[in-house]
Amino acid sequence: MADLIPLFPLGTVLLPGAPLPLRIFEERYRRLVADLLELSEDDRHFGVVAIQSGREVGVGGVKSLHEIGCLAHVVATHPSADGTFELETIGTRRFRLLEVDEGAAYLRGNVEWLPEPSGDAEALVPVVQERYTRYRGALAALRGTTIEAPDLPEDPRLLSYVVAATVLADLRDRQGFLEQYDAAARLAVESRWLHRETTLLRMTHAVPADRMLDIRFSTS
Repeated sequence: MADLIPLFPLGTVLLPGAPLPLRIFEERYRRLVADLLELSEDDRHFGVVAIQSGREVGVGGVKSLHEIGCLAHVVATHPSADGTFELETIGTRRFRLLEVDEGAAYLRGNVEWLPEPSGDAEALVPVVQERYTRYRGALAALRGTTIEAPDLPEDPRLLSYVVAATVLADLRDRQGFLEQYDAAARLAVESRWLHRETTLLRMTHAVPADRMLDIRFSTS
C-alpha cells in the first residue's frame, strides 16, 4: 500500500542517518513548512528525492526525479522575520517513488517504503572498514594533517550508510549507494569505490578546500 507524502526535490542525495540543513525561501516550500508545523513533532517529515534533470528553483524547474529517495524528519525549525525558515532535518527511511502528485501547492508523491536487509555482508564489513580508514588517511595527507582512526560500526547496515554519507562522492555515486537493495550490495559497491578513490587521491596533490573530512551522522 502506497503512502502520500510531501516531496522536496533537491540537487543532492539524502541518506538514512545523515543530517540535511535547509533554507526555505520559495513560497511553495514555505507553505510546506507551515503545514508541517501544524502536525505533531513526530509527524513532521517529507521526502527528499534527487533531481535527475532540471533545477531546484522556479516553476517547472524539475523535469525528472530519481526513483529512490529518503524521508527527512524535521528536527528543528528556525523562522526568520522575512518569512523564510532554516530547517534542521535528518534522513530516516528509504522509499521508492511510484507517482508524483502535482495537484497541491507543493509536490507530493505516492511512495512505497523499502526494506533494509543486511544480506550476506559479514565478510565485507572488515574490508570496507579498512578501505574507509585508508581513504580518510589519503584525504588527510593531501591536507597535510592527520586524523584519528574513525570508530566505525560493526553493524553492516549502519556501516554502509556511515560510509555513503561521509565520503566525498558526487550525486551519481551517492544515489547509487542509496539505491542498493541491501547492506551487502551497498558495502560491495562502496568497497570498490573506496579502493578507486584512494588510489586517485594518492596520485593527485590537492583536494578542494570546501571539502570536509568529517560529517555528522546519527546512529539513532
